[in-house]
Amino acid sequence: MNKKNSDYKVEVKNLTKYFGDLHVLDDISFNIKKGEFVCVVGPTGCGKTTFLNLLTRIYYPTEGDLYIDGESADPKKHNLAFVFQEPSSLPWLTVEKNLRFGLELKKVPKSEIDRRVEEIIRLLGLEQFRNSYPHQLSVSTAQRIIIGRAFAMNPDLLLMDEPYGQMDVKLRFYLEDEVIRLWKELGSTVVFITHNIEEAVYLAERVLILTNKPATIKEEVVIDMPHPRDVSDPKFIELRKYITSQIKWW
Repeated sequence: MNKKNSDYKVEVKNLTKYFGDLHVLDDISFNIKKGEFVCVVGPTGCGKTTFLNLLTRIYYPTEGDLYIDGESADPKKHNLAFVFQEPSSLPWLTVEKNLRFGLELKKVPKSEIDRRVEEIIRLLGLEQFRNSYPHQLSVSTAQRIIIGRAFAMNPDLLLMDEPYGQMDVKLRFYLEDEVIRLWKELGSTVVFITHNIEEAVYLAERVLILTNKPATIKEEVVIDMPHPRDVSDPKFIELRKYITSQIKWW
């Protein structure tokens, strides 16, 4: 890997994807720095989730490729973690055992599992729930387990696909703050897909705006505001309006 690219966690080069005759992604290129928090927005059905599925190799590119740390993305080699919209905790395991599960599968040493799980429980304020089962928890607490489990993996790259899509505004803001706190403490690289422009402006250091299919990157918008962000700040409102105006649904 050449030196000038060594601060990039992800490099996307000329990424193109067809499903039969359906042209979904068209010659997309961009980079994500180590430790960066990037949100991807765009019209419904424009190919945001397809992009994540290419990173995880559920699909392979038709042309171009995606690189993690300078090597072609490979889930066997790279430590990827995911958070999806649907709660995906294991119902037969307690909160603590859910957090341990992925680390035990990867055969991480027990002392390191203990350390990481305790850190996540502390950061997410889950102490009182450690022996509870998912069905005993509120929706937001259950989703905190999923977020914590993903961060506990110390992932090379954390991919989040509409993780708060079904939650009310108050819960969303609460969980968004939790994610920002974890990201800052643990230094992960995060790619976060959302339909919610306010959420993108609240979370991201940079927002990538996709066009309609076949999707290309229309624009990259840098969000140069400290966290936590105030949604009533005129700069915040201006950025939200601008990004919304750039997403064309036709």
